[in-house]
Amino acid sequence: MGDMQTKTDYPRGLDFEQVWAALMETREQQKETDRQIKEIGKRFGDFTNRFGEVVEYMIAPNLQDKLYDMGLDFQTVSSNFKVNDHKNNIHFQIDVFLQNGDTAMLVEIKTKLTISDINEHIKRMEKMRMFADLRGDKRHFLGAVAGVVIESDEREYALNNGFYLIEPSGETFNITPPHNKPKEW
Repeated sequence: MGDMQTKTDYPRGLDFEQVWAALMETREQQKETDRQIKEIGKRFGDFTNRFGEVVEYMIAPNLQDKLYDMGLDFQTVSSNFKVNDHKNNIHFQIDVFLQNGDTAMLVEIKTKLTISDINEHIKRMEKMRMFADLRGDKRHFLGAVAGVVIESDEREYALNNGFYLIEPSGETFNITPPHNKPKEW
């Protein structure tokens, strides 16, 4: 009799329609789970962006004074300085831009500083030099990177590439000059 059976037996006596309905319900639950995961990812991204902004606001106000104590006198400080030169296709943003008549410093601030962030800042420095040259701006440009979390490899990479390194220390922050002469762009 087992050989002649044509109807499939489902566990617990379920028929095809019940199994199909359960699959459709599972699919809808998966869609809702995916939506919730995307929402969590968006909120986490918002959180890390906000955290980065907090770090920026902690560093920017005192940065000018700390650099002055190191012999670098910048009279003006701007946050979120943007360059959009459509004619020459040069576009970039600087977290903190300090300047005087002879020198300017571009500071990139990250929550967790990576080698990739440092490489991007090198490219940003090169774009700044190109933008300045097109305008006849002969100032020297210095670079600095800041981070809440900086691993030793990233620390050494930044300092070896001529950047000042800004990192937290207690309730304030420290600035470490590059290992050799600061690189000028």
